[in-house]
Amino acid sequence: MGADVVVNSTTETRTGHESGTTADVPLAPAPVTAPAETLPLIESPETLAPRDAREMTRLFFERLETLEEGTHEYQYARNTLIEMNLSLVRYAARRFRNRGDDMDDIMQVGTIGLIKAIDRYELSREVEFTTLAIPYITGEMKRFFRDTTWDVRVPRRLQELRVDLARANEHLANELGRDPKVCELAAHLDITAEEVVEGQVAANGYNASSIDAPLNDDGNDAPLADLLGECDQDMDLFEDLHALAPLLDQLEERDRQILELRFGQEMTQSQIGEVLGLSQMHVSRLLTRCLSQLRDGMAVTS
Repeated sequence: MGADVVVNSTTETRTGHESGTTADVPLAPAPVTAPAETLPLIESPETLAPRDAREMTRLFFERLETLEEGTHEYQYARNTLIEMNLSLVRYAARRFRNRGDDMDDIMQVGTIGLIKAIDRYELSREVEFTTLAIPYITGEMKRFFRDTTWDVRVPRRLQELRVDLARANEHLANELGRDPKVCELAAHLDITAEEVVEGQVAANGYNASSIDAPLNDDGNDAPLADLLGECDQDMDLFEDLHALAPLLDQLEERDRQILELRFGQEMTQSQIGEVLGLSQMHVSRLLTRCLSQLRDGMAVTS
C-alpha cells in the first residue's frame, strides 16, 4: 500500500546548545500506532484507491472477527472500515441527487446503512462486502425519503401502493394508449378497486400546495385562499329544515300542534296545556317524546 497505508514517526537528531547534550526531538507529534499488530495504521482511509480499499477492507474484517467487541482494537478496526467505505455511500447517493434534499442528510442516513452492513457482514459467506452494503445504504436512503418527503403523513402501506400505482399507470398507459381505469389498475396489481382508490387518494398527500399560491403560473389570479368558502349558517339551517319537513309530516296532529305552539308562537308549557286541556306535566312528556323522535330521524338522515 506504500505511504498511503503505513506511517512511521520521523525524528531528527539535534544538539542541545545549552546543555551540550544530544537528544532525539521529533519534528511533529508521533502518530498513534495501530492498535493491533496485524492492522496497519491508515491516516486517511477515505483517500484509498478502490482496489486498495477492497483489499484493506477484507484484511480489517478478518481481524475484526477475532477482536473482542468494545475494546480499543475493535473500535479502531470498525471505525477504519467505515471511513474506507464511505465511497459506497457517495456512490449510492448519486441516484438521489435530483431529489432536492440536502446531500449532507442523505450522506448521513446512508452512513447509517453502511454501519449496519459492517456490523452484519460475515466473511464466511464468501460474498463481497459491496454486495451487502449497497442494499443497506440505499434502503436507509429510501426510508429517509419515505419518512420525510410526504407533506401529509400516510401509512407505509399506502406510500408503497402509490409507487406501485405510478408504475402500473405508466405501463398500462403505454400499452392502452390512454389513462387506465381503476378496474384495469386493480387487475394489473391484483388488488381490489377500493384499494386502488384508497391509494390514489393517499397519493394526494405527497405534495401540498400553499393556499397563498396563485392558481395560475402568470401570478395574476387571486390566491386559493380568496376562493375558499366559509361555513354558511343560513345554508346549514336550510338543509336542516329540508331534512326536518318529512319528519314533521310523520307526527300526529296533536304533536305538530304542540310544536307549533311551543316554537312557532313561543308559548310556555302551561299556556299550551290550557289551550289543549292538558296538564303542564303531560305537555312536557309529549314535547320530550316529539323532540326525541325528530332528533333520531335527523341523525339517520345526516
